[in-house]
Amino acid sequence: MSGRGWAEGWWDLAARAPSPHWDDRPVGAQVELVVLHAISLPPDRFGTGEVQRFFQGLLDWDAHPYYAQLRELRVSAHFFIERDGKIWQHVPVQGRAWHAGVSAWRGRPACNDFSIGIELEGNAMESFANRQYDRLNVLLAALRQYYPALAEDAIAGHSEIAPGRKWDPGPQFDWQRLEHFRHD
Repeated sequence: MSGRGWAEGWWDLAARAPSPHWDDRPVGAQVELVVLHAISLPPDRFGTGEVQRFFQGLLDWDAHPYYAQLRELRVSAHFFIERDGKIWQHVPVQGRAWHAGVSAWRGRPACNDFSIGIELEGNAMESFANRQYDRLNVLLAALRQYYPALAEDAIAGHSEIAPGRKWDPGPQFDWQRLEHFRHD
């Protein structure tokens, strides 16, 4: 599959910061879901570059006390959108990023197998930036072009696919601002 603006699963409009934390999707698995997340490192601090380093396995574990609990984690997302709207890509879209963990969507387990993970720089207390919504909508349109079979309601928050375990993208995320997907 290819679409304008894509080269081997990498989107031309995203800065590349490849992660070692991904693998191949199971044979026959198709992308059927987009999962939205929120993250900031250190917690509640923005623009540090630490999220990108975390996904790349380059985080300095001694740089902040919070990082001790992250030391053993091997996680990634396909995309990360900073507060200023800059988009980073860590995993090619045909690869399986390690973003969802133990999860299920519409009764189907193992969401990493069939989803695209998008992390937004944020937390549960502050509104997301307008530029993030703008860039998220551009990215979602590009994903719909790349994967034309993605249903318009094939989007969920991490909290929906891992209820009780995850909170994100959180109460500050405005689902009505999505242009290319419908969130029920």
